[in-house]
Amino acid sequence: MSTTKSTKCKTKKLLFLTILLFVFGHSKAQFIDSSIDRVKTPLEVKMKRIGSIKPKSTKEITSSRLTVGCETLDRDHTVWDNYKDYLAPLGVKKIRLQAGWAKCEKVPGVYDWKWLDDIIDYAVANDIEPWLQPSYGNPAYPGGGGINLLNSLMQSDEAYAAWDRWVEALVSRYKDRVKEWEIWNEPDLHGHIDAETSAKLNIRTAEIIKRIQPEAKIAGLAFASNSNQEYLDQFLKVIADAGKLDLFHWISYHSYTLRPEDAYSNKRVLGLRSVIEKYSDKILLRQGENGAPSTYIPSFALSEYYWTEYTQAKYNMRRLLGDLGHDIETSVFTIIDIYYNWGDRAVLNTKGLIQSDITMAAIRPKVAYYAVQNIAAIFDSNMVLTPGFKYSTTSNESLSVYGYRHNSDNTPLVALWLDGENATNSFNTTTISITLENTTFKSPVWVDLMTGSIYDIEKAQWSKSGGNSTFNIPLYDSPILITEKVVFN
Repeated sequence: MSTTKSTKCKTKKLLFLTILLFVFGHSKAQFIDSSIDRVKTPLEVKMKRIGSIKPKSTKEITSSRLTVGCETLDRDHTVWDNYKDYLAPLGVKKIRLQAGWAKCEKVPGVYDWKWLDDIIDYAVANDIEPWLQPSYGNPAYPGGGGINLLNSLMQSDEAYAAWDRWVEALVSRYKDRVKEWEIWNEPDLHGHIDAETSAKLNIRTAEIIKRIQPEAKIAGLAFASNSNQEYLDQFLKVIADAGKLDLFHWISYHSYTLRPEDAYSNKRVLGLRSVIEKYSDKILLRQGENGAPSTYIPSFALSEYYWTEYTQAKYNMRRLLGDLGHDIETSVFTIIDIYYNWGDRAVLNTKGLIQSDITMAAIRPKVAYYAVQNIAAIFDSNMVLTPGFKYSTTSNESLSVYGYRHNSDNTPLVALWLDGENATNSFNTTTISITLENTTFKSPVWVDLMTGSIYDIEKAQWSKSGGNSTFNIPLYDSPILITEKVVFN
């Protein structure tokens, strides 16, 4: 009997070690926890836990307004094969890419598409929609510019002609698989491309895209700022004066503020929307790049704050839901930590949803991966903002509150959190009283988006009267949902 037990123990141990070796020793393997306890936090609420959000793959979601960044593959700062298998289980339907002119055309006139073909074909096969940006420049041509963010713009007629050929070849190759485009990344950063030059480049490039693919949707600008309204106004004036506003479906911007809700002011994002409305009632805002790191980083956006995986997840959720709550298509930056090896110095940008290191391996999903996965499972295109949604509260706390309804059956959903401070590592809750106007429930539940945990809201915690619902519920500085239990059945 003891020998049998010993043999079974050895067999189990060998199997366990084999699994570990496969999961952590194979660069293409992935270990994504799908259990109801996949994220552990110190959060304690006095409600009965009844389940957990079930993640959805991209094949289970028809469409959504969420993008995850897959940038810098064009400069080999990340490795596609190391993380690609994490994308479909994440549930985010779009990926943003730089197409890498210099990587595709190392010899003038000769295009090597294999690396980009592999990415586009994999994405499409997994019901993921790629949107492509042709930038940056190409030093293979005299005056062709550089391959990085700054000082990369073409400087010669020969290089501009080569750019035109590159864009034409790029769009011709992928027009059956790529429907959305962006022109050039962060031209306004540190003033390295002025607004007029940027506008003319956008027009030039968009005209080529539309000639080959008339149904293409194009994002203009890819604006590094969320507050430089003067630059945006100058950019749009050039385009309007040329009669070319109809080339663009969006103006994209990148919105990095330490407290995510600070972005939504008339001096920032809402101000950008006002500038656009001076010129067009059709062009939309699109948030194209934003995300928090999971560690302290000495440089890059949102540096010099002592970030953790918890604060990264809170920040990313608050900003994604803030964008959607303002009816803005949105992106999270980025899928994996990015390794910048610049010779004289090397830096790891830890904004990834997946942990990496200087080998660019995919080590494991972070807390933020699961948090974004939960958002993707809930906020697909079936979830629509409630027009004229209103609420009232007796609390003195600063809140973010957004009302939604499921388009298919009109089931209500409300996203809310305490927004008065930057994301913290605290999981202490504050009970508040909030009345949701013209919103009624039958069997409401309280859902923590970081962990995915679903809790019953007891009868003593809520009431309804005159078409309104009043709740006395715990909140903290991370988003929670109030919706119907039937949503998760």
